[in-house]
Amino acid sequence: MSFSSLATPEGRRNTILASVAVAALGVAGVLGQGALAPTHPAYAAAVSTADLPQNAPSFAPLIDRVKASVVSVKVKIAADDAVADADGDGPSSGQNQMDNLPPEIQKFFKQFGGLPNGATPNNGGAQGHHHMMMGEGSGFFVSADGYIVTNNHVVDHAKTVTVTTQDGKTLDAKVVGTDPKTDLALIKVNEAGDYPFVAFSKEQPRIGDWVVAIGNPYGLGGTVTAGIISAEGRDIGDGPYDRFLQIDAPINRGNSGGPTFNTKGEVVGVNTAIYSPSGGSVGIGFAIPAATVDSVITALEHGGIVPRGYLGVNIQPFTKEMAESMGVKTAGGAIVAEAMPGTPAAEAGLKAGDVITKVDGKDVKDASDLTMRIGSFKPSDKVQLTYMRDGAEKTASITLADQKNEKVAQAGGAQSQADKGAQLGIQIAPAKDGEKGVQIVGVDPNGTAAEQGLTAGNVILDVGGKSVSSPEDVKSGIAAAKSQGKKAVMMRIQTADGARFVAVPFPKA
Repeated sequence: MSFSSLATPEGRRNTILASVAVAALGVAGVLGQGALAPTHPAYAAAVSTADLPQNAPSFAPLIDRVKASVVSVKVKIAADDAVADADGDGPSSGQNQMDNLPPEIQKFFKQFGGLPNGATPNNGGAQGHHHMMMGEGSGFFVSADGYIVTNNHVVDHAKTVTVTTQDGKTLDAKVVGTDPKTDLALIKVNEAGDYPFVAFSKEQPRIGDWVVAIGNPYGLGGTVTAGIISAEGRDIGDGPYDRFLQIDAPINRGNSGGPTFNTKGEVVGVNTAIYSPSGGSVGIGFAIPAATVDSVITALEHGGIVPRGYLGVNIQPFTKEMAESMGVKTAGGAIVAEAMPGTPAAEAGLKAGDVITKVDGKDVKDASDLTMRIGSFKPSDKVQLTYMRDGAEKTASITLADQKNEKVAQAGGAQSQADKGAQLGIQIAPAKDGEKGVQIVGVDPNGTAAEQGLTAGNVILDVGGKSVSSPEDVKSGIAAAKSQGKKAVMMRIQTADGARFVAVPFPKA
């Protein structure tokens, strides 16, 4: 029986005990009392184990050293703050609560907790009182005076926080600081003491290295699983600073916030998400790398917030199709879709169409890489950006601002008779009075524009690097690109999420 099919922790425990009891009775029933003293000649001698390895590798010494540092984290959340069940059946249905995540994440990734923090209903008490919900996760001590690392989504909206240590002691705790952009949180127990803690690894783990995860899956505290580092640098679209370690050590709901150790007993990551069509482990888990955790937690401890540099651009990857449409030989880097007015980027002269290729002399791989690099700087830090404009390399020295709630560098995002868009599968019309560009009023679902994500309501701002203000401008720009032998035409599109570049291929003959 799958644990995830049980509505309550008590039900799970009873089922486990019942299964153990049935198994024990089954063994006794088959063997009988005389089974321990077989008399058949074929079984007269015990099986020899002399040739078997006597000192097989074991994780036991490692677990003995680090297990006391790992705790179970329990929170109480007001029911009003919890996300409603997706199918309306309530939190006990076992469905993952994904409504507060972006659509692309809802499709593929599920946080370990089901409801935020792995919440389960606790509807006791008289009517008229605010119902509370219980959530469970994992965490681990990072200092002797009681600081604990966990996930932000474990303690988000928590009214109270308690932790349970490996020896069964329950301690009240408080939230010191959270960082939703990396899904990390720092909490601290209220009771003074000398707590066992672990350190972060200073070395980047290699693909293939053994790792051990310890946590509180399904409320079963102190659970140990082992596996290897399967991949690194995974961007799962969960936030602007995604660079997860992928591990195959089985982790499940309730493991959120727990540590992943290397064979030296050092923390190499914090478990935070899984890929799971079923809701349980399929061997694809994601952990926040230790280097990220260490820097974020240090900032939270000394102020409760994480200061990050702010550039002020909306960016997206500079693809091969874009490079070809602009006559550039190589792709890579990040193309600026928009430089927000009054930001460091705009003041430095950056504008839409610039392709940022380096930060302080180091190559920028893609838009996500640029976002992480800029976010690693502090406000008032100076950086030197190298970018391409009209085929020429330029540089700009920029003093970063305070990110606050701004986007560091977001990586993307009665009509007159409509005109056709030169076989790209779009219908266009003049923009509304006072608005820039040309509006897309229809999209052929089988056309190349639809394949690139264009939809009705989008506004075309530029075609081939030139601003457009009428359908004729759009058609002229498309025709010019086609006459130059290009395979795609570059457009800058305004969407509800901001401006972005799109290279729309010409249909094949």
